[in-house]
Amino acid sequence: MSAFDRLHPALQHHVVNSLGWRDLRPVQNLAIDAYLNGANLVILAPTAGGKTEAAFFPILSQLLTDSWTGFTVLYVSPIRALLNNQQERLARYFRLVGRWSACWHGDTPQSEKRRIVADPPDCLLTTPESLEVILVSTKIDHRHFFRSVRVVVIDELHSFAGDDRGWHLLSVLSRIQKLVGRDIQRIGLSATVGNPAEMLEWLSCGSDRTREVVQPPPSDRRAPDVQIDFVGSLSNAAKIIRLLHEGEKRLVFCDSRSRVEQLALLLREQKVETFISHSSLGVEERRLAEQAFAQRQNCVIVATSSLELGIDVGDLNRVIQIDAPATVSSFLQRMGRTGRRADNPSNCLFLATSDEALLRAAALVRLWRQGFVEPVDAPPKPYHILAQQLMALSLQERGIGRSVWFEWLESVPALRLMDRSVLSSLVDSMIARQILWSDRGILSFAPEGEAKYGRKNFMELVSVFTSPPLFHVTWGRKDLGFVHESTFFNKQNKPSVLLLAGRSWRTTHLDWRRRIAHVEPSDERGKSRWLGKGQFLSYEVCQSIREILASDQAEPHWSRRTTSQMAELREQFPWLRTGSTALVRHSDAELRWWTFAGGVANTVLGHQLKRYGDTQSDNLSIRLEGKLSPEEVRNCLGSIRPDEIVLVPDPDATEHLKFSEALPQALADEVFCARFNDADAIQNVLAEPVRHVFDWIGSSL
Repeated sequence: MSAFDRLHPALQHHVVNSLGWRDLRPVQNLAIDAYLNGANLVILAPTAGGKTEAAFFPILSQLLTDSWTGFTVLYVSPIRALLNNQQERLARYFRLVGRWSACWHGDTPQSEKRRIVADPPDCLLTTPESLEVILVSTKIDHRHFFRSVRVVVIDELHSFAGDDRGWHLLSVLSRIQKLVGRDIQRIGLSATVGNPAEMLEWLSCGSDRTREVVQPPPSDRRAPDVQIDFVGSLSNAAKIIRLLHEGEKRLVFCDSRSRVEQLALLLREQKVETFISHSSLGVEERRLAEQAFAQRQNCVIVATSSLELGIDVGDLNRVIQIDAPATVSSFLQRMGRTGRRADNPSNCLFLATSDEALLRAAALVRLWRQGFVEPVDAPPKPYHILAQQLMALSLQERGIGRSVWFEWLESVPALRLMDRSVLSSLVDSMIARQILWSDRGILSFAPEGEAKYGRKNFMELVSVFTSPPLFHVTWGRKDLGFVHESTFFNKQNKPSVLLLAGRSWRTTHLDWRRRIAHVEPSDERGKSRWLGKGQFLSYEVCQSIREILASDQAEPHWSRRTTSQMAELREQFPWLRTGSTALVRHSDAELRWWTFAGGVANTVLGHQLKRYGDTQSDNLSIRLEGKLSPEEVRNCLGSIRPDEIVLVPDPDATEHLKFSEALPQALADEVFCARFNDADAIQNVLAEPVRHVFDWIGSSL
C-alpha cells in the first residue's frame, strides 16, 4: 500500500481535486508512513520543500479516521510572523475536511482568545510563551483546555534546540503531557541541522514512542549558484543590488537592524522599490512590507535573520547576503529561500564590505562545499529555566508541593541530570530571598516574588528572555516600531533624528516614564541603535579561514575583486601554516598569538594568560600586552594545561541572565562557566606546535 493510499479517503479527494496535486513529494510519502506507524519524527527538507504538508496530511488523516474532537493538534513556532503565515495555509487544509485552526499569541485580540477558550479549535498555532500564559492563567481551566491534545508539531526545531527557549518548550510540553495523561506524539520540522538523530532524542524526551528521522535523498536539481564579491562598502553594495539584477525579486540579508535600515535608505535614494523586515518594526509595518513584497516582482526586501524562517514571501529570484552570517546553517537557511522552481536553482550572492566579512563568507562556503553543517547543541545547566518553571508551577497548581513539583519536569534531559541536592538548594534560596514561601510543604509566591514577577499578570515570568530597554516609536497613530534608549542620548541637546522603517524621523517628544517616542518625518539623515552581541565565530569557521589564508588557490565562485582582495590579505600572512599556531610580533610591536580557535576559546585562553599581562582576544588571535621576551612567551604558552583551566564567571553576564536573581550565586556562576567554554577547541589549539615569528614587518587584521 502506498503512503497516499493510507490517507483517509476524504483527504485523498481534496489533495487531488481541491489542491490539484498529481502526486506527493518524497518527504511527504516518508512522513505519512512514519507518522501513521506512531513514531516521533524529525522531518528535514529545504525551505518550501513540503515539510508542513508532510506533517499535517497524516495528522488530518488520523483526525478523520479516529474521529478526534476538540483541541487535539498543537503547532508551536518560534515567532509570531511565522504563526500568522502558517495559519493562512493550515486554515485552508483544516477547512477542506470540515475542521478549523486558530492562532494564539501576543498580538491576538482578547476577544479571539475568549472565543478559542469557549470553543477550542482542532488545531492551535502558538508560541511556548503563550502556552505558559494559558497554563498559569487564573481565567482558564488548563486541565480542561488541554485534555484532548494528542500531537504537537514544532516548526523551525533548530531555532529552539540551540538556546534556552528549547528547554522552556520541553518543560512546558512535559507539564501538558502530565495534564493529559498520554504520550503526545511529536514532530519537529527543520531545513538544516547537522545532528538530526540527537535532535530527535532531545525532542522525544518523556515519550516511549519509536523515533524516525525523515530525510529524503537529495534531488537531482541543479547545483546551487553561490558567488562571493568584495564591494568594500555598504553604498557600493546598494549600487550592485540596483544594477545587477534589475527586474527581479531580491531578498537581502543584513546581520543587524542598523545595517538593514542604512541599506534600505541607500536603496530608496537610488529609486529602488524597497521593503524592510526586522523584529523592531511595528507589527503592521512589517506585515504590510512582507505582503507587498510577496505581490511584486522588481523590488527588494532588506531583512535580518527573522526572514531565515519559513515565512512565505512568494517566489524569490535572488538571495543576497551583505557580509556573512556566523554559521553554515544560517547561510543554508537563507539560500534555501530561493530555488522553488525547477528552472531557478537556489542561489546566494555574498557582498562583502570588509576584509573580515570576506574571509567569513569564503570560510562558510568552503565548509558547506565540504559537507559541514553545525550540530545543534542545547545549552547546558539551565538552572535559571528550572527556577522559572518552579515559579510557573506554583501558579499553575495554585501552590505546589515541595516533594512533588519536580515530577512535572523530570523527563526534560538537562533537568533530569541535576543532582537532587541542587534542587533542594534552589528551593531554599528562593525561600530565603522571599521569592517563594513554604506553608507546610506547599510552595507559593511570596511578596518579593510577586513584586518582581507579578506585574501585568506575571508577564515577566512567562517571558523567558530579558528585553532590552526599548522605546516605542509612534507617528501620530501609526506604530513604527522600537529603538534602543541610547538612540536619544546626544551631547548637543537637540532633538534626535532616528532611522526606522527605512526613513528618517525627527523626535518631537520623549515620554521617558512610558518609554514612548513621538516623531515626525524628517529630511535629515537619521541613526538608530539596537545594542546586540558581537559575533563569536566557531572553531570550525576560524580554522576554515586559516586554510584559506594559508592557500594560494582562487576559487571559481570568487569574483575578480574577491580574488584580488584575497591575494592582498594573504600577503599579510606569509608566515601562516596549517597545523600550527603562530606567535608574531608585528611592526607596531604588538605581540599576537594567532590561534584561529574561535571567539570563545580565545577568550578563555586569553584569560589564562592575564597573569603575564593584559590580553585582548578576538576570533582569530590573542593580543599579549607588555614587553615579554621570547623565552617568557614560550613559558606563558607552555604553562597552559587544558585540564587545569579555571573559568572565572563574568558578573555582568550572570547578572543579565534571566531569573538569575532566583539562583544561589554558585549556581548562576556554574551556568556561565558551563556555557562559556569550548573545551575541544582549546585542546586542539594547545596540541598544535607554536611557531615563533618575532620580527614580522607587516600589518595585521
